[in-house]
Amino acid sequence: MRGSHLSRTRTLTTVLVLALSGTAVLTGCGEKQQTVGSAPPPKKPDAFEQRADQIVRHWPKVSPVTGRQQAILPLADAERPKKTDAREITVTVGHSACDVRFGARSHESKDLVVITGWGKRKSSKGMCTEQLATDKVKVQLKTALGDRKVVDAATGKELFKN
Repeated sequence: MRGSHLSRTRTLTTVLVLALSGTAVLTGCGEKQQTVGSAPPPKKPDAFEQRADQIVRHWPKVSPVTGRQQAILPLADAERPKKTDAREITVTVGHSACDVRFGARSHESKDLVVITGWGKRKSSKGMCTEQLATDKVKVQLKTALGDRKVVDAATGKELFKN
């Protein structure tokens, strides 16, 4: 009797440990076992996504970001699309002359399109001059711009004021 109780305790402990770890072992009528894992944890929002969410929540009372972040670079300029059904905005990204890659990305909400520039340096080692380089980049929108406001994520300012 004691051995049977110990076996059930070990089985229950194993099931509890697997359940807590997000994994379960399933057995059916046969001898086959199948391991099923839980869904991976949701991806943590990056610096730009966090900033864009903050702007959308607190608009229009938004302060500029402090310091300079490679994921949230200020825009030097933006061209207002000629039509409200435009699904593309051209912005001028101000980035480091040492960036080997750069670009712009957007976050869209019902009322706002938040845009930022970004840069990627070749390595963190070595010297880099603090020169500013600017390049035009096209940002594709998921839906037409319509009457939404376009906001620079770094400065928190509206880009096309009437």
